[in-house]
Amino acid sequence: MTVAIVTDSAAALPPDLVARFHVTVVPMWLTLGDESIHEGERPLSEILGDARVSTSGPTPGEFALAIERRQTGDGVLVLTIAASMSGTHEAAVLAAREVDGARGPVRVVDTLTAAGAEALVVLAAAAKAQAGASLDEVEAEARRVIDRVQLVATVPSLDHLVRSGRVPGIAGWAGRRLGINPLFEFRGGKVHRLRPALGHDAALERMLGRFRRTRDDSGKLHVTALHALAPDGARLLLDRVEAEVTPETAFIGEFGSVMVVHTGPGLVGLAWWWDPTPD
Repeated sequence: MTVAIVTDSAAALPPDLVARFHVTVVPMWLTLGDESIHEGERPLSEILGDARVSTSGPTPGEFALAIERRQTGDGVLVLTIAASMSGTHEAAVLAAREVDGARGPVRVVDTLTAAGAEALVVLAAAAKAQAGASLDEVEAEARRVIDRVQLVATVPSLDHLVRSGRVPGIAGWAGRRLGINPLFEFRGGKVHRLRPALGHDAALERMLGRFRRTRDDSGKLHVTALHALAPDGARLLLDRVEAEVTPETAFIGEFGSVMVVHTGPGLVGLAWWWDPTPD
C-alpha cells in the first residue's frame, strides 16, 4: 500500500500524468445562471461566451468521498489550490476533519499556488508516495517543493483578472492604454505584478530570463509550460527551456475552464523548481 494523493482540478494535470501517478482529481464547479456543472462538462468556448458564469471549488462532501475511496490505511494527502484564491482549501480541511482516522490519517496542505506550479507540487508528492514513503515524508516533500516552485505568466490583458478582483482596476486600464503585455508572478498565495513587456515575444523572453536566473546546473529541473487556449506559446516556451537544459520532468499543462474564466484566453506561463543534488 502507498500514501494516496488527492488534488483539485485547478492543478490542470494532464490526464496521462494523473493516471501514471495515481492522483485523484476532484473537479471544480462552474455556475451558469441557475445551472451548476463540473469543470469539463461543457466546451470552454461555450462557457467563455456566457456572461453569467461564476466558479467555485469542490464541496467538502466531494473531497470526503474522494478521500474515503483512496484510503487504505497508509494515509491520504490532499493538495489544494492556494487558500487565498479559492474556498477549495477550506472545503478539503472540513472533509479531512470528518473522515480523518476512520480508516487512516488524512492531511491537507495549501500549495500556496495554482495551475502548473500546483501540478509540480502534486507530482513531487505522488512520486515520493510511489517510492514507498510515509505520510509524514510525503507531506514534507510537498512542503519542500512549495518553498521552491516558481510560476510566472503573461496575459494579453488584465481584464479578466481585474474582474475577478485579483489585480486592481487601474492596472487593467494602464495595460489597455499602453498596449503592453502584463506579466505576473504567483508567489505566497498571491498574484504579484511584474514589470510589463512591450509585446508577446518580449514577455516570453522576460519569463525565460527569470528562469535562467534560477538555473542550478548541479540540480534536476522540473518544469511545465502552461497556457489558456494558447498551446503554441506554451510549446515555444518549453522548447526554449529544453534547448538549454534536459529536465527531469517536463510537460505542457492546459488550463481548465475554471482557471480560464479568471485569466481569460491567451495566458502563457512557466512553472518550475530545481531539485538540488545532495552534498
